[in-house]
Amino acid sequence: MPTEHAVRNRRASSRSRRAASFVLGVAVTLLFLAGSVSSQAPQPKKQARVPTSHANVHKGPSSGQVVLVLVPRDTILPVIGRRGEWVQVRLSPELRKTGMVMRWYENEDNGWMHDSTVDITEVKTP
Repeated sequence: MPTEHAVRNRRASSRSRRAASFVLGVAVTLLFLAGSVSSQAPQPKKQARVPTSHANVHKGPSSGQVVLVLVPRDTILPVIGRRGEWVQVRLSPELRKTGMVMRWYENEDNGWMHDSTVDITEVKTP
């Protein structure tokens, strides 16, 4: 038969394990929630529309960079960044069909356009 001291030690040990398990569960839940929030890309607040017959989308913010695609008139692209006079836009897979692809690298999902070739507007949210 266990002594009173042994019974108290088992109860204390059991409470410690339950507390540690609870803390671990809370930590895992918080990490999961933080990961799901940060993995969602923020929605662009501005968009670029091509007002001319076409506009070049470059690999980098310079006219010396490789042209990835010629975007046709009235194409609207989400703006995801800016560097001086250069606007970084998100490229959609549809541009492979509608644009004139000059060079498109395997994992290219964005490119750069000079701000003189596009009209920048706010994205209208419903």
